[in-house]
Amino acid sequence: METHTILQYTVVLLAAAVVAVPIAKRFELGAVLGYLIAGAVIGPSGFKLLQNPEQIAHISELGVVLLLFVIGLELSPQRLWVMRKAVFGAGLAQVLATAGVIAAIAIAAFDVVPKSAVVIGLGLALSSTAFGLQLLAERKELTSPHGRQGFAILLFQDLAAIPILAIVPVLAVGQGAAVNTIEAGKVVGTLALVVLAGRFLLRPVFRIAVNTRIPEVFTATALLVVIGTAWLMELAGISMALGAFLAGLLLADSEYRHELESQIEPFKGLLLGLFFVSVGMAVDLALLLREPWLVLGLTAALLLVKGAVLFAVGMTVGGIDRWQSLSLAAVLAAGGEFAFVVFSLAAGNNLIDPRTHGLLTLVITLSMAATPPLLLALGQLVQANTHKPEREFDRIDGDPPRVIIAGFGRVGQIVARVLRAQKIPFTALENSIEQVDASRRFGSTIYFGDPSRPELLRAAHADRAEIFVLATDDPEANVRTARLVKRMYPNLKIFARARNRQHAFKLMDLNVDGVVRETLEGSLDLTRQVLEALGQPPRVAADRIARFRTHDEALLKAQHLVYDDDAALIQSSQEALVELERIFAADTSEVQTQEWVGGVNREW
Repeated sequence: METHTILQYTVVLLAAAVVAVPIAKRFELGAVLGYLIAGAVIGPSGFKLLQNPEQIAHISELGVVLLLFVIGLELSPQRLWVMRKAVFGAGLAQVLATAGVIAAIAIAAFDVVPKSAVVIGLGLALSSTAFGLQLLAERKELTSPHGRQGFAILLFQDLAAIPILAIVPVLAVGQGAAVNTIEAGKVVGTLALVVLAGRFLLRPVFRIAVNTRIPEVFTATALLVVIGTAWLMELAGISMALGAFLAGLLLADSEYRHELESQIEPFKGLLLGLFFVSVGMAVDLALLLREPWLVLGLTAALLLVKGAVLFAVGMTVGGIDRWQSLSLAAVLAAGGEFAFVVFSLAAGNNLIDPRTHGLLTLVITLSMAATPPLLLALGQLVQANTHKPEREFDRIDGDPPRVIIAGFGRVGQIVARVLRAQKIPFTALENSIEQVDASRRFGSTIYFGDPSRPELLRAAHADRAEIFVLATDDPEANVRTARLVKRMYPNLKIFARARNRQHAFKLMDLNVDGVVRETLEGSLDLTRQVLEALGQPPRVAADRIARFRTHDEALLKAQHLVYDDDAALIQSSQEALVELERIFAADTSEVQTQEWVGGVNREW
């Protein structure tokens, strides 16, 4: 490409991504779909701003290469071993079953030759890791049963993509049904050579780069390893992505793993986005207009067949209920980014013709576009059919406690541990079912209930307790509970956790006995360590932290009188800063005087 053409392409691609991706995310469609839409709009089937997606595709393949390298880095042997049952159980079952069913349909219904049918089945069996995990994260379902199962299946698919990419060129060799053994041996030998070389060379190379203490050298080394390995694999007739994956896998348990991820991430994100744009440019929208029923029918068939397999795997191998299995099927039924790579490789090796390649690309894109609305509809259906009656509050048994702890999160648990170690009886109340169940697994005695409910306070014998520790993390619920306890049990001492100064002011309005800002002590201790690291003697640093604490407590009481007046609050903060500077300046002069007197005394 000429210089002005390169600049034109760069401007158009970046502008399309900047506009399309935020819009797609705004409508909860995900960044991947945004890139695909951007490519379709600017490509030959859209406004024809860019006419030759093949040239962009060659550069954008580096995005897939870097993605595979990062996936390899994340697949440490320890992580795979912990998740081995879910990954190699449900994941293997899903890929094999989906590929088998789709390949059989392709052969029977569309008269596809077996080799091509196998490639199509394997490609469509893969889901989008980026798309699926993003949807689960946005819906806060990563830790749900179907979220964990989906993550395990995606992890296996990432692993399975590597041998699939390696198999495609091998299947393309020869005209018969049998695989060429010479080519297969060449593939195995090249893989073994890369593994051995990587095992003994990669760490020493990175050690040399680190010892230079030049960040640019480390970045260049990382890119050299990834792209160099990919290039060597391509020379041997194997997928570039496979070489990058092996390089990442060999460094997964090294001390350079996290630094490598941070160095590669910006390049990976940009080039992977470029890859999806190039795929979108290759989408044949004219085909959709010419044969809408075929395209839409195949898209629906993919979602139904793959979804049915995922549902069955979730129910049987995964051991999750039917509604969770339905959610799993909805998240992963669409095609994925690796399918684009597999089908591009297959088209380049003449395993599928250009029309089939265009049709498959369009079907995968439409299936991804259909996933977000499908999930929204399923979410409403699941909510309507899985509504459970609210769990009743626990019955509180035992003798009256000396202390009641409301809220059993980070703060409440520490208070409870200290009290338990001294055998001081307490009753812990928590309004989160998940927190109650999790704490009970570790042997904690905790009761489910809302501490702002009068009947629960009576059941907890608040009238006979001495101390009420208010450790809930919701400021509004915290203040509401404090107000209720003050009204019902005026003799009960309340010590409350405050998230910030405004929260502390509201608690002070209620005249609680003690207010502790949750980050104050940790922040002061951190500041003391910073001062010591800057060269201040420990005694001086500790003294200045103590002076600051005294000054800040006095400021808190003063600002409590005017906290509902913004102008007065700002003025008091400015005056307090000046006063603090004066205190530290006087303290510095005093320290210097003591050091000088000490020096004179030592000389005498």
